Amino acid sequence: MLISKNINHLNWNKMNNMIPAIAQHYISGEILMFGYMNQNACAQTINNKLFTLYSRKKNRLWIKGEKSKNFLHVKHITTDCDNDVILVKVKPDGKTCHLNKFSCFDSSELAHSFLYKLEKIIKIRKNNYLNKSYIKNLFTLGRNRIAQKVGEESIESIIAFLENNRVNVINEVSDLLFHVLILLQDMNIDFKSIILNLKNRSHD
Repeated sequence: MLISKNINHLNWNKMNNMIPAIAQHYISGEILMFGYMNQNACAQTINNKLFTLYSRKKNRLWIKGEKSKNFLHVKHITTDCDNDVILVKVKPDGKTCHLNKFSCFDSSELAHSFLYKLEKIIKIRKNNYLNKSYIKNLFTLGRNRIAQKVGEESIESIIAFLENNRVNVINEVSDLLFHVLILLQDMNIDFKSIILNLKNRSHD
């Protein structure tokens, strides 16, 4: 974890007192944007917990989201092995790209990141009392109904597996995973907790 007292240890001489800085989504791992920091921008990012860059065009510091209000809240900061690139894991308030996209980069190949987006949709619909979606209805019906749906989808996944039907396995496991995400949200458990638990079990 990069902290203020370690800033001087970074390799500022390599690019004329500037260091490339990458903003990465703290859950999905998606690369959201790229820019440059000088020492002041780096210090402000650490202290204010908001992703801050140095604009070479404007010749000043600028906080990502200062106009759009789509701030990038800092969760963790680290550097590469040569101390000449900064990686900032962030929680975005909204879309990062000025073209109104989630990321400035094409993230279509990061299939796992869709789970985060789906989880976010489930959270929004869970907490929207005016929403009349299938998701909201499940939360309204309560845990017994949610548990029943997870059980049903589990059985249907097993049947498809035993029938050696690849198409049905994909469809049924998709339904199962969707309802498991709903079950987790009913207990206010993020899918990230499951991923971290699996990582902790790994001995590789």
